[in-house]
Amino acid sequence: MPTPKATTRRPRAPKKGTAPKVSSPRKAFETARTVHPVGITGKERPHDIITNMFPAYVGRQERTAFELMRRSITEDCCTFLTMSGAMTPAGLHQSCLIPLLDRGLIDCITTTGANLYHDAHRIIGHRIREIEPNAGDLQYRLARIIRIYDLGFWEETLLETDKLFSAILQKPEFQKKMTTPELHYLLGKNIARIEDALGVTSPSLLSTAYRYGVPIFVGAVQDGSIFLNIVKLKRLLGPAFKLEIDVNDDVFEMGAMQRHCFGALGKPMAIWILGGGVPKNYTLQGEPLLDQILSVPTHGFDIDVQFCVDPVDNGALSSCPAGEGHTWGKVSAESVATGSVYVHSDVTAVFPWLTYALLSDPRIHRRHRRLYDAREKAVASLQAEVEKRRKKLMPTLDFPLPKEKPGKMAKKKAKTKKKR
Repeated sequence: MPTPKATTRRPRAPKKGTAPKVSSPRKAFETARTVHPVGITGKERPHDIITNMFPAYVGRQERTAFELMRRSITEDCCTFLTMSGAMTPAGLHQSCLIPLLDRGLIDCITTTGANLYHDAHRIIGHRIREIEPNAGDLQYRLARIIRIYDLGFWEETLLETDKLFSAILQKPEFQKKMTTPELHYLLGKNIARIEDALGVTSPSLLSTAYRYGVPIFVGAVQDGSIFLNIVKLKRLLGPAFKLEIDVNDDVFEMGAMQRHCFGALGKPMAIWILGGGVPKNYTLQGEPLLDQILSVPTHGFDIDVQFCVDPVDNGALSSCPAGEGHTWGKVSAESVATGSVYVHSDVTAVFPWLTYALLSDPRIHRRHRRLYDAREKAVASLQAEVEKRRKKLMPTLDFPLPKEKPGKMAKKKAKTKKKR
């Protein structure tokens, strides 16, 4: 039996003298930037290097991040920064965050309790040193040296810092129920006084945020040594120690702060995510809280920039991209289309360079927005919106729960009663 001829035809060559039809993808390709960087001379401005010498791969992600960070500033976005991982021991707050706060470029911070706790070591005279990560943890433990990868400090550093926070937290202003921004504002106020008294020239993140009215949220406040000292104080002092962290009000306050930014202030919103973890989601969940839980209209963050080493395909929230966040209502459609980048790299390897490129332009600065000063007004405004929707929200409290069937023991008891 003869083999059938193949029916697939090759595309015909264009006739002589005629140009091939250009499809839409080809038109877009023709307008894309050409990859042709020139040789680096050492005389370029940081802006020129980042915009012209990073055309591909993670380098291009880095360039896009820089462009979006600039947009956050030039479009006067309310900028929320989240930070996870041991960044203050590594000094990232001193090299990057505090200079950005000085220029008014960050309006709200969410981080871990650990970053705020470890930041205080240097204030009371303790040092964090570079160490060899492979020198042997058993030997480090015998020497009472605490290790964070390639950083180390004496165990006494922790014990002295515990005493510092225990002494501050006993003050009268702390003896009430409060949210994490209020806790960290009061801690920053006290740390600022200590810094002034000791003549500290490199201030802490807590005191800097206090001075500029930048609220600091900690989503898992119980997962850090500042809170461990709160536990100690409660057990030792009993009813005399009245500090409590109200996590309910804390979550509500985050939503209120975001609504204040895009509602009362009428500003677009940007989020810069350093790492992932709880700080990332704690900040992003403000939008679903407003829209899905409280039925208060919102639209999500307009710019989403993240630096993280996690793979995006293992379901980890730390690495989920803006598109996935959009399905939850966390970021806007515009952000997904034109305002988002996931930079697949270590924060400590990339963020200092981008901060340098930003701050090398003297025009990059703005007045401090002092969101902390607006927190009570923002919370009251959101509560008023909830009250307006009370009738609509009340039915969301009910669900037709199935009736419980009597268990085996209940049936056995019923049979015993009948026999009697």
